[in-house]
Amino acid sequence: MIKIFYRRGAEIALCQSETEFATISKENVLWIDLLQPTGEQKRAVESFLGTETQSRAEAEEIESSSRFYEEAGAIFTNTNFLSPADDEMLMDPVSFILTQGILTTIREVPLRSFNTLQMKMQALPDQYPDGFTIFVDIMDKRVDLDADIVELLSKDVSQFSKRINQKEDINEEFLLDINQLQENTMTVRENIVDKQRLISNILKSKFGPRDPELRSDLNIILQDIASLINHTNFAFERLEYLQDTVLGIINLDQNNIMKIFTFVSLLLMPATLVASFYGMNVTLPFADKWWAWVAISALMALLVVGIWFFFKRKRML
Repeated sequence: MIKIFYRRGAEIALCQSETEFATISKENVLWIDLLQPTGEQKRAVESFLGTETQSRAEAEEIESSSRFYEEAGAIFTNTNFLSPADDEMLMDPVSFILTQGILTTIREVPLRSFNTLQMKMQALPDQYPDGFTIFVDIMDKRVDLDADIVELLSKDVSQFSKRINQKEDINEEFLLDINQLQENTMTVRENIVDKQRLISNILKSKFGPRDPELRSDLNIILQDIASLINHTNFAFERLEYLQDTVLGIINLDQNNIMKIFTFVSLLLMPATLVASFYGMNVTLPFADKWWAWVAISALMALLVVGIWFFFKRKRML
């Protein structure tokens, strides 16, 4: 699918066919949005812009030189848009091309923020004079959504902390849940840092926006990103602390179980020795007396009580 937003008088018009490029002046085009584009659509865009577009494989590369580069007066950049899915975070790559005031986006999945912005553009055309303005608005909305995700992660961390304080379900599954939350936090932080690098490079680029207001907006977004990075770092530190606490509780529980087994074994060991001694098939002192079994039972009970009292006095119980 292709959407071409261009200025027509005081309005921003939309066409959804690559054949319309022949009827649109390049100076009027603001945004070309490609969603799961066909080969013909990508070739038409490349011909119209006079430059190549990124492939999906290039959009997913992690090298810095592939995430942001400049070529023939155009800025090429790639980043990921996060979306929560069950217990995981999905990363959807989006490619941006900024050339001659025209923004081109290439993506494989629908994004609600893009749809909302496109409706806003047509409702308020005066607020979007060029592609740089649209790009700044996309980044601003994306950082806001990332902030919502960070807030949800912080709430999850607080819930885990409460469960630990209340000693609810402290087991292996609980530990795995914390590990998954750590993975999500690292994914969010990686995604936010990637956008920080992207916006910093655009501000440094000689092909970047020259409008002081746009540059000020990008600097504000960078400040927001820096605060989000601090929040994710703090959330990750809390998760490490919770993980250590859970491991400590599990180890204490296991130690208490082993302590009980050890104490029971020691408690019964002398009585077992006496019983084994008098259970031998040989002649033993007092074995022929009628009160022998009473004395042996009393001795065994006395040994058990004596050992219990000894451990109790030593505060080993």
